[in-house]
Amino acid sequence: MPAPQSLASQTILANAAALRVENLRKQYGRLEAVKGVSFQVFPGEIVGLLGVNGAGKTTTISMLLGVLEPTAGSIEVGSVNLLRHRSQALAGSNFAAVYAPLPGNLTVYQNLRVFALLYGVPDFPARLQAVLDAFDLHRFRDAKCGVLSSGEQTRVGLAKALLSRPRVLLLDEPTASIDPASARAIRTTIRHFAAQAQTGVLWTSHNMYEVEEVCTRVLFLSRGEIVLEGDPRKLPREHGKSTLEDLFIHVTRQATDGEQRLEARSS
Repeated sequence: MPAPQSLASQTILANAAALRVENLRKQYGRLEAVKGVSFQVFPGEIVGLLGVNGAGKTTTISMLLGVLEPTAGSIEVGSVNLLRHRSQALAGSNFAAVYAPLPGNLTVYQNLRVFALLYGVPDFPARLQAVLDAFDLHRFRDAKCGVLSSGEQTRVGLAKALLSRPRVLLLDEPTASIDPASARAIRTTIRHFAAQAQTGVLWTSHNMYEVEEVCTRVLFLSRGEIVLEGDPRKLPREHGKSTLEDLFIHVTRQATDGEQRLEARSS
């Protein structure tokens, strides 16, 4: 029988990052889309990744998903290095986005069954029941995904993302096509899931109210770099702004002014 872990070992394990990103870079020729990004997401934590379109959010998430290969840097899901142990690392993560719908010619059940097989979900009937309950999808169980509304398809995608009980959950604008009442229910569901499953969540959104509600920490990405990090409820005051939205606009303007000055010097 293995020796029991010491209290110190248990504490280290509990504090281990669900996702660890170090010096992540992506370069396309002379264009550096992501410039040495480093951050961690801990179990049960929901971290917001904020920035305007073109700031590097989607490129970063694509690298975390293994869709793009980084120019440099490392990504670890738990203690598993994505670049060295791709299959093992990706087995511990899942993803949902409005721009990544599931196959429309398959029913909700068929789509979830396929992903359960891909992820090796051992208790599929129980997990199916749980995610259908979580996103109010029972009446669509046998409907083809292609005939569902955009909001319904989004909920199916979220059900798929939670199905495997991932260690890391990546959500890119998860409520963008959802009505306000459903969006509130989804935020509550994700918060409870993260806390109960001790899943680390990386959440991108342009809805600052949503970010303040669900995220315990935010990272502001601008021109491929993290320029601010902190508690979304405290950061605005720390930088002389009234709201997170005001701070977002301020960071955006700073980035735009910086680009204009750079262009002026190079012209």
